[in-house]
Amino acid sequence: MKIKKRDSAAILNSLSGGVVPNRGLHYIMVGRTKEAEQILKDLNDVKNGSSIVKFFIGPFGSGKTFIQALIQQIAFKENFVVTKADFTPERRLYASDGKAVATYTELMENLSISSKPDGNALKNILEKWINEVQAKVIKEKGYEALELNNPSFVKDMETEITAIVSKMDELTGGYDCARVLTLYFRGFVNDNSELQRCVIRWLRGEYRTKTEARNDLGVRTIIDDDNYYNYLKVMAKFVKQIGYSGLVINLDEAINLYKITHSKTREKNYESILKIYNDTLQGNVQGLYVTFSGTPEFLEDERRGLFSYGALKRRLESNKFETNEYRDLTQPVIKLTPLNQNDTFVLLTKLRDIHAVHHGYEPMITSEEIAAFLKKEYARPGASENLTVGDIIRTFIGALNILYQNPDLDKNEIFSTIEEKTRTESPLTSRFAKLEG
Repeated sequence: MKIKKRDSAAILNSLSGGVVPNRGLHYIMVGRTKEAEQILKDLNDVKNGSSIVKFFIGPFGSGKTFIQALIQQIAFKENFVVTKADFTPERRLYASDGKAVATYTELMENLSISSKPDGNALKNILEKWINEVQAKVIKEKGYEALELNNPSFVKDMETEITAIVSKMDELTGGYDCARVLTLYFRGFVNDNSELQRCVIRWLRGEYRTKTEARNDLGVRTIIDDDNYYNYLKVMAKFVKQIGYSGLVINLDEAINLYKITHSKTREKNYESILKIYNDTLQGNVQGLYVTFSGTPEFLEDERRGLFSYGALKRRLESNKFETNEYRDLTQPVIKLTPLNQNDTFVLLTKLRDIHAVHHGYEPMITSEEIAAFLKKEYARPGASENLTVGDIIRTFIGALNILYQNPDLDKNEIFSTIEEKTRTESPLTSRFAKLEG
């Protein structure tokens, strides 16, 4: 196996810590080929001008976060800008106390591109845009080089930038956003880093009062709970306008919307989801790919879930002809199931090889031993209800780490230790063992 050191390190460290790695997912993708193919098709549709919303629904440990991470990596290869946010008690889609714009701010802070995949890419996106405009003006207007001290060059640059950002005027909030982006260019020309910093603050929704924004930037509006969604649509249009394929937004932990105790507030959040759904599928926005991930309760509970909101229930009910064998991946709701034992075996085999390559040794665990390891894990009391693939992975990598760091240790001793832990986990099992003895 050939794998970059930073990819193998990300995979092993992340999975050991119980989180999805932010790179190298193609090395460990198992059992999700059809989903990956559909994601690529959807992104191509978005690239061609449409917008799409998807709901990835599954129980804890079914791979929802993995799918969203996979979407990010595929989107990077297709030249998308990608961002993400987890819903929390402090981040929602609808609120009047700053919790909605907090979600927007999180999304803006997490903006990522292929060359800066870990977030905070807003400044990079703007700098790249300005550099490309400079190159275009130099080529088309016949300048010999960058001439920021030449008023004619600066005027030609500003004319080109205005021509780009003015196309956003048709959107609600587009005019103010265009004006602020022009200010960023002026800060660039005049080497005014403070002005550029204020523009970034405004674009991130970090101004809390209109007075402060007016004093710093001369604009009379700020991004807040009421209008943040308009600016997400403006941002999608902007990134597409400057050469990217579109904007991907991954929203995770939607169960936290389901947990909102106040029914009216919860309903308002679901209304926001309905608006996103309608806008994307009715063609009211271009270049936007939005995903939600949540549990079956979040979707199907008719008292508190999305199905409690009639308009969403009608739109999100599954294709009645779909079965576990014959799936429809084009519909808005994609139901995920945890990897089966065969897929988990393949995954552990991949991890064994990645661990060996990363640490520079020949694989010491055989396929038969991996199969035996899996059998013991699935035989744990309560495993069918509580054991997740993530739990198995962490235990397996832990075993590999112990063997690698202690070469004198007999590997059979490690696996027998795992088996012994399985036997002693249940007091009831231990009691029967004593009776049998």
